[in-house]
Amino acid sequence: MGTQDPALLRRLLRAKDRMDAASHEAWPVRRLARVSGVSDAHFARSFAQAFGVPPHRYLLTRRIERATALLRETDLPIIEIAFQTGWNSLGTFGRTFRDVTGESPSERRARERAVPPAPAQAPPCFLRAAHRPDLRFAVSEKRRREAGDIDGAEQTEVP
Repeated sequence: MGTQDPALLRRLLRAKDRMDAASHEAWPVRRLARVSGVSDAHFARSFAQAFGVPPHRYLLTRRIERATALLRETDLPIIEIAFQTGWNSLGTFGRTFRDVTGESPSERRARERAVPPAPAQAPPCFLRAAHRPDLRFAVSEKRRREAGDIDGAEQTEVP
């Protein structure tokens, strides 16, 4: 398998970017080929070679990813999610979603919501504070203690 022409790759990326930006739209090979400026057959073959999957499968993956995010992050009805992500019927969406993910959209929503959300990342200032060196003593005092000039016990003042 040889490397592809950089100009062709740029044209293929243009089509891929269009699919990413509007995955809910219909993207038949003919439309994608027109975006890329190549023939239908050449586009389909070159896209699969460049990205490892045929254009239809890539689009399907993007739609499933988007539907999964909407199931997790919104309370939209499943039929609304199906239409927003490019399917024309709830049955086709449900069947395809189950085929790809192994569970129905409602099962995925229930499972995603049963898992508590990951804790938010701590602010950087807290992380830095947690990893600061122990500076309860002045550096010079610590050096004297390590050298044996001062024993580890607290010195009491003599009145």
